[in-house]
Amino acid sequence: MVKNPERRAALLDAAIETLAAEGARGLTFRAVDSRAGVPVGTASNYFANREDLLAQTGVRTYERFMPEQQEWDAVISGPRDRAALTEAMRATVTRLTAEPHVYLATLELQLEATRRPELRADLTARVRADLDANIAFHEEQGMPGARDTVVLLYLALNRLVTEHLTLPGVLAAEGSLDDLVTRVVEAVVPEP
Repeated sequence: MVKNPERRAALLDAAIETLAAEGARGLTFRAVDSRAGVPVGTASNYFANREDLLAQTGVRTYERFMPEQQEWDAVISGPRDRAALTEAMRATVTRLTAEPHVYLATLELQLEATRRPELRADLTARVRADLDANIAFHEEQGMPGARDTVVLLYLALNRLVTEHLTLPGVLAAEGSLDDLVTRVVEAVVPEP
């Protein structure tokens, strides 16, 4: 396999865009090459097979969702109250919705995982590790609530983002995305 990290990242970004636009069935080496603007056959030089491409695309979506250092710093150095947690959740939702194609690609990967046991195992391990890390971070930082708070926020906010990106009219009358995040946090996190 070829080792050019910038080209690999560009191919994976093209795979993300392809998944979001065409679904998993449209994710072919040729489609990735075309979307990346590289010669036909390039993607097959970087990924052993389609399963490898799917797995590495899953990793790349996580890389794209990682917060900038200043977002971490704000949580670490700021207050430990419901208002601060609300701001952190708003920042998270903003990051997840800033590049809709990345989030939509994760949904496509999850759907494809229902048909591919290896992909399911890989995504399950990655998402579970991320959830565990978020729970540990929440507890270490002394944020309000406990383990269940993080799990409920994970469930509610992921569904909120999914609804916002796929069926925005459903919640449009309920308020802005920021307002909805605030309502979720206030419903989940106990008042001190």
